[in-house]
Amino acid sequence: MSETHPPRRTGQSIGAVLAGIAAGVVLSLGTDSVLRAAGIFAPLGQQPPMSDQLFLLATAYRIVYGIVGSYIIARLAPDRPMLHALVGGGIGFAVSIVGAVATWNHEPPLGPTGIPSRSPSPPCPAPGWAASSA
Repeated sequence: MSETHPPRRTGQSIGAVLAGIAAGVVLSLGTDSVLRAAGIFAPLGQQPPMSDQLFLLATAYRIVYGIVGSYIIARLAPDRPMLHALVGGGIGFAVSIVGAVATWNHEPPLGPTGIPSRSPSPPCPAPGWAASSA
């Protein structure tokens, strides 16, 4: 018995994943730029760092843009749309890990997500630690 396999469309699969990733990146960077121009986000590298509420805002719209990018990947995929969307998510996760590792214990002007990084808080000693040395 001869089974017919559908033709592989590797180029179309790669294009779908790249298009979805590009859409997420462009939307994120564009929104960052608009919020900086509006004065909501501080200019790049400016101290003090952003507040927790602004980081929550950035996280919220980046989650939405990640979903939009995955939708674009799935719509453009020639077949198996969920697999393509998961590959795109895996690539995004890997890039995030690389960014976190590259900036670990550093204070670069930009964090792994492209927004100004926050300085880590100093460790808090145990209560009474300084007073007990008298």
